Amino acid sequence: MTHNRIAVIGLHEEEYQHIREHVEGLIIWHQSVPKIRVTDGTLYVEKSHGVGMLPVDKVVYHGIFENDLDFISGLALWNGPCFPNAYGMMECRLKIPCLVKAMKYSRFSSPRGFISEGAYVTTETERVAKWGNWHCGENKHKFTGNWESPEHAVLEPYFDGDAVRILHIGGKSWQISLEGDTWLKSIHPDNARFMEIDPELLEDTLKLKERIGMDVIANDYIVCRDGTKHLLEINHIPNITRFEEVRMHFLKTVADWIRKEEDDMP
Repeated sequence: MTHNRIAVIGLHEEEYQHIREHVEGLIIWHQSVPKIRVTDGTLYVEKSHGVGMLPVDKVVYHGIFENDLDFISGLALWNGPCFPNAYGMMECRLKIPCLVKAMKYSRFSSPRGFISEGAYVTTETERVAKWGNWHCGENKHKFTGNWESPEHAVLEPYFDGDAVRILHIGGKSWQISLEGDTWLKSIHPDNARFMEIDPELLEDTLKLKERIGMDVIANDYIVCRDGTKHLLEINHIPNITRFEEVRMHFLKTVADWIRKEEDDMP
C-alpha cells in the first residue's frame, strides 16, 4: 500500500502526536496556518522544518486563526480530502453570514437585527449585540437604553434561559450545559457538563450540518424558561479538549478517516 502524505494543521502537539502514533504515512504538522500552493490540482504545503513545500494528499484542519478564511478557501479550491470538509468550514468561518444561512434552515430561528459601525440604537428592552468572528464570549454586549456600536453587529433580544451546545463529531452527538458566572456562558467553566440530549435540538443541528455541508458542528442554543428554544450560533471548529471523551472520539474519528482514505486508494 502507498501511504499518503498528510498535513495536520492547527492541532496542539499532544493531539498531533496521538494521530502520528495511530496512522501510517508521512505527516507535516503546523500548529498555525502554513503557506500553501495549489497548482494543477495538487496541494503543496510548507515543510514543518526547512525550506520549500511538499505535495500533500489530505489535510486535517482544526483551528481558528485571524485572517484564515482565505486559507480555508484555498483548501476548498483544491477540493481534495480534507477533514473537516473545507467547504463547510468556509461557509461558517464568518459568524454573521453563517448565522444568516443557519436562520434559513433552523427550526429555532429568531428575528435578528443589524447595526452598522458607529450607528446608535435605543431600546427599552434588553438586547445583545454580537460582532467579529471570535467565540468564547468575546465581542458581545448586553444593553438597554442608548448604545453606539463599535463594529458592524447583529442585534438580538436577550434570551433568558439555559445555554446548551449540541456537538456532533464522527457520527456521535453530545449535549453540553454551558456555564459561567455572568450572562455569558461557555464550555470552559468547571461546572460545564454533559446532559441528556434534546431530540429536537439534535434534529435541528443535524439538519444544519447537512444543509451547510459540515463534517463537525457545534450549535449553541438557549432554552428559555417557557420552553421556547433559540439558535444562537454555529461553531465550525468546536472545542475538542474540554472533555476527554470528546477529545478521544475526535482523534479516533480523524485516524479512522485517514485510514479509510488510504484503503480507498487504487
